[in-house]
Amino acid sequence: MKAAVWGCRGSLAAPGADTVVYGGNTSCVELELADGTPVVLDAGTGIRLLGLRLASEPRRPIHLCLTHLHLDHLEGLGFFVPLWEPERELHIWGPASPVDTLEERIARYLSPPLFPVELSEVPSAITFHDVPDEEFEIGPARVRAEPVTHRGPTVGYRFEEDGYVVTYIPDHEPYLGVVVDEVEPEWLSGFTLAEGANVLMHDSQYFEEEYPSHVGWGHSSVAHAVAFARITEVEQLLLFHHDPLHTDDQLRSLEARAGELWGDHGVPELAREGMTLPLNTEVEAAS
Repeated sequence: MKAAVWGCRGSLAAPGADTVVYGGNTSCVELELADGTPVVLDAGTGIRLLGLRLASEPRRPIHLCLTHLHLDHLEGLGFFVPLWEPERELHIWGPASPVDTLEERIARYLSPPLFPVELSEVPSAITFHDVPDEEFEIGPARVRAEPVTHRGPTVGYRFEEDGYVVTYIPDHEPYLGVVVDEVEPEWLSGFTLAEGANVLMHDSQYFEEEYPSHVGWGHSSVAHAVAFARITEVEQLLLFHHDPLHTDDQLRSLEARAGELWGDHGVPELAREGMTLPLNTEVEAAS
């Protein structure tokens, strides 16, 4: 399994001189499975450049796994080149809703006046999937998706291939309404997705002093992200979903704070555009 980050900003794209190190594009991560199957995690603005690259390669079926349908995780979909390739096989996975189908909800964005083209006019061959309650397969990977604490239907994903586990929970507030040291691990939102993962990509939007004014917004403080990583006993924590107001210098401070909290358990790292994840193989990403 190979992986690369194409966007890790949260809430709103934030291009500019103060965000060049970690990047301003919103959530998008690429996984390439052992058999070459491309998996895309979320369709934030980072998916645009990834789509250009995928369009230049031999056509394979693409699996797009959406954690939820907030705009920062969906706004790049209309600019994803494979979407516009006739006969390109595209599978879109996402959380179920009791109200509308996944296709109907995505069509709200891909339709006027928000977008000039209707979803029904897209030439690629799209199949929409509600993520099932049980484990499923994408290529050689075993995948599990479970609801996590965030506003609106939201899931996190766990991918396992050849004994290696990557967990992706970019929007998550696991300690909403509970005390860090008092909650039983098995009752914690997202615990079974992250438990024992080799790499955990996890929401860390706020400094500790910022979090009290954002309780219930669906995002974690750096302290909560580290606490969650430690209780799930992951090997590597990759801090994700950076606040659009945080500059590169502020994010360096957040990373340093994560290191203080983590102690001797490892070295947390902030996600940045163009980075490869510390998996068992490497992948080339945007520079």
